[in-house]
Amino acid sequence: MSTLLTYLLLPLSWLYAAVMAGRNWLYDTGRRPVGRVWPGPVLSVGNLRVGGTGKTPHVAWLVRELLRHGQRPAILSRGYGRRTQGFRLGNPQETAATFGDEPLQHYQDFAGAVPVAVCENRLTGLNQLFARPEVGAVVLDDAYQHRRVQPHFSVLLTEQQRPFYQDFVLPAGRLRESRNGARRADVVIVTKCDPQLSAADQQEITRRIRHYARPAVPVLFSTYAYGAPVPVPGLAAGVVPGAGAEIVLLTGIAQPGPLRKHLEGAGYRIVHHARFADHHAFQSEEIAALAAQLRPGQVVLTTQKDAVRLLEPALAASVANLPVFYIPIDVCFLADGADRLRALLTPYFPPHAVV
Repeated sequence: MSTLLTYLLLPLSWLYAAVMAGRNWLYDTGRRPVGRVWPGPVLSVGNLRVGGTGKTPHVAWLVRELLRHGQRPAILSRGYGRRTQGFRLGNPQETAATFGDEPLQHYQDFAGAVPVAVCENRLTGLNQLFARPEVGAVVLDDAYQHRRVQPHFSVLLTEQQRPFYQDFVLPAGRLRESRNGARRADVVIVTKCDPQLSAADQQEITRRIRHYARPAVPVLFSTYAYGAPVPVPGLAAGVVPGAGAEIVLLTGIAQPGPLRKHLEGAGYRIVHHARFADHHAFQSEEIAALAAQLRPGQVVLTTQKDAVRLLEPALAASVANLPVFYIPIDVCFLADGADRLRALLTPYFPPHAVV
């Protein structure tokens, strides 16, 4: 967005920010009811900005950490992009259309061992999950603005390249509410960082974040660790591509730049990038156009979230013979960030032996 257009839209942003501030005031002062009492801990992961800040891999990191410490976590998401409504508990028959691509990715990641549910009303979803004996804690995915629920611990994510303190409220910028919304965070994680981010840069980012968040809020820094290509189950994967291989890149995520940079740095030759909007529902004709780009020996690389949507039943015939691999992503914290986050989480859980 151009600087001129940004400034022209600022009055509308001020109006939107005022509406959101009024809404937050109603919840903060108790004039609107907030759910606060649950049988187990509720952790929330979210952001101030529209678009991808890395919520899915950070939710997965938290869940794995809880499992490692003997907890019994579940994941609750709104299920953005699904064509269903109400509470749904993940099962092998769910698709991205019925469940949402990100929660379905979580369900597949944990192989059904962790309950994953979707519900647009997080209050209803929490009640349903905590009614199940196998659930002892819930991680809320993308619930920072869902004020009807008061989590025990709130994680706010912001990208290094697009920090909330340099952005404006919609429509002049991409913020869902004003920068002061950061005051609700118990920890702020700066995501998608340069692994070599200097201590001086970290200190400056921390200073700017604390101008809007609580003065002593912990600020941590994370980056992505990309794994080797994994064949998408059920498709004609072929030979795993190595450095120097020619690939067609397929993305339907908010920020494909870091993935593309990683692939190019790893030596892959991207001959074509089919780029779609976040959560895009792929169509058969789009897959046919993608297949037409492939030459002998080339494969398609994509994200795990996109791979979930490629397995929609309506696309089965289109993708059956495509050699498609996804690139797995793990979260890594800079310096002692992982240990600091574990220490922040420990008081919310009874002692258990580490698994």
